[in-house]
Amino acid sequence: MLNKIILASKSKVRKDILDKNNIQTIVEPSNIDENVIKLSLIKEQATPEIISKNLAELKANKISAKRYDQIVLGADSVIDLKGELISKPENREEAMQILRKLNGQSHFLISSVCISKNGLMIWNYTDKAKLTMKNLSENELKNYLSKISDEDLYAYNVYQIEGEGRRLFTSIEGDEDTIMGLPIKKIKEYLSSL
Repeated sequence: MLNKIILASKSKVRKDILDKNNIQTIVEPSNIDENVIKLSLIKEQATPEIISKNLAELKANKISAKRYDQIVLGADSVIDLKGELISKPENREEAMQILRKLNGQSHFLISSVCISKNGLMIWNYTDKAKLTMKNLSENELKNYLSKISDEDLYAYNVYQIEGEGRRLFTSIEGDEDTIMGLPIKKIKEYLSSL
């Protein structure tokens, strides 16, 4: 199995998942302007799943075009609330608005990964998990947000399933690695075929 790749992301969670699975990683963030791309795709009526796939591919291809013969992994995760794309919050007020929207609702967390070589996608995979949030009071939502550091809030979306966030949900259906942003089992299967 190939065990050294470039991760086109600054996500600490994704890096940790790769490290725990003994995949040596060089981090080289793509720094693409995700918001511009999302807005363009939304205008074209792309689904949250298509947006997630496109962003993962753009990230991987951008770095892989500069790194000849290297394997580059790009990834993206979005929330799909009844067809509405919900992105990471830019500030605490946005985080609170997102929590209010998700409150008492079921939504999908979609994680897409793309592996590229020489500027072209050679493999991709998208997985989704269904999460149903408890119906919480405004104070409970504020209390939850007060326990989350800024760094965690902006890095992991509005909930950390591996920490405090687990208590927000009545049910979680799907792969935890997908929820954390990297469906590692499928990635390992693919890498072992190289």
